[in-house]
Amino acid sequence: MIPIFPVSPVFPVLLVIPISPVFPVFPVTPVFPVSPVPCIPSDPCIPGDPCLPGVPGVPSDPCIPGDPCLPRVPSDPCIPGDPCLPGVPGVPGSLPPQDRVLRGLRWGRLQEPLGFIKVLEWLFAIFAFGSCGSFSGETGATVRCESGAMTAISVQFGYPFRLYQIPFGMPDCQEESEARTLYLVGDFSAPAEFFVTLGVFCFLYSMAALGIYLRFHSLYSQNTKLPFGDFCVTVCFAFFWLVAAAAWGKGLSDVKAATRPGALLGAMAVCQDEGVRCSPGTTPAMGLANISVLFGFLNFLLWAGNCWFVLRETPWLRPPPARDSDAEQGAIDKQ
Repeated sequence: MIPIFPVSPVFPVLLVIPISPVFPVFPVTPVFPVSPVPCIPSDPCIPGDPCLPGVPGVPSDPCIPGDPCLPRVPSDPCIPGDPCLPGVPGVPGSLPPQDRVLRGLRWGRLQEPLGFIKVLEWLFAIFAFGSCGSFSGETGATVRCESGAMTAISVQFGYPFRLYQIPFGMPDCQEESEARTLYLVGDFSAPAEFFVTLGVFCFLYSMAALGIYLRFHSLYSQNTKLPFGDFCVTVCFAFFWLVAAAAWGKGLSDVKAATRPGALLGAMAVCQDEGVRCSPGTTPAMGLANISVLFGFLNFLLWAGNCWFVLRETPWLRPPPARDSDAEQGAIDKQ
């Protein structure tokens, strides 16, 4: 026993500390206040980091959907159910229907041959039926009677080229006689209407096929019926364009022959009278109709060339799917 003298003069206290070899005495180190180490925010993808902004003790990984510690700002639209997504008010994590459709389109597929050619088919179909369906021309002649009276005849025609329904007046150089009504000769509506109808159907089909190829390409690649149906339709349209372009080209030649000013002069009997002088008038400009025939043959070449690219998507030429690498590795391990 070691006596300890009083430590205070006012209240004397006798402290007795037992000394035993079994319980050694350790030095007591005074504890002084230490300044805390500053918290350094680390990688935001580490869950449970106390330095991340948010509620302490709750993981704040921004990759976790629905994390209450995430800042309330629009985040990745690919995270399902995120209430911070821009969308319809009152519906968390939703986008307007038009935005969902546009975001689902794979515009990069337009750089592939199949997507790029479908765009060309869509445009060329518009040029083909537009140039033919909007065509209008004018032809005419001039008749000078023996008395000196001169009459100018002007005839307008256009799609669908039923020329036999287009009237024009033939003057009569005899005294007190009224003008007679004549009609142009020919009916070329069949090749023209077939050409325009084919262009409209190709326009609609190209637009629908392009939408499926951009928006639902997984169905196009997984379902073998879609590529096979696309191939059959493409072959049919290629054949129809060849027939339509050839038929409309022949029909246009007949239209030119029936509407030239010389054909009007030959149809008017008054030009055979003595003293009557007939001269050709306005010559119709057929440039737009010629362009329609040109686009018809271009559409045939375009659809015929697209048959090869569509055929590659069919089961006949599509390469077999790659086998799973894990299955191959398991087979090797078994060997």
